Amino acid sequence: QVRLVESGGGLVQPGGSLRLACTLSGGASMASSFVMRWFRQKPGKDREWVAQMLPGGATYYPDAVKGRFAISRDNANNKIFLQMNSLKPEDTAVYYCKVNHNWGQGTQVTVSS
Repeated sequence: QVRLVESGGGLVQPGGSLRLACTLSGGASMASSFVMRWFRQKPGKDREWVAQMLPGGATYYPDAVKGRFAISRDNANNKIFLQMNSLKPEDTAVYYCKVNHNWGQGTQVTVSS
């Protein structure tokens, strides 16, 4: 079965950075035609979109993370990344990757002093 596995989460101080990775496995290979997205879910809240990369490489971000988050990909290694800079306590959430129809299991990011 196709699997997406997130990694790179953890505890970071406000103003710090984390780089999340999402690895595709299970018989599928990353392709330029895939739509790649990151979402997050804050405690007690609905899941929200935080980054998108369309075929062709165009990227999109909501206002809450613009200028701080960046989505990228490495097709050769079946990976998607989310670089998160200038992190704030309100960025604390479980972060999920999504490639086309497939979701990862999530990785916890906690921003706290």
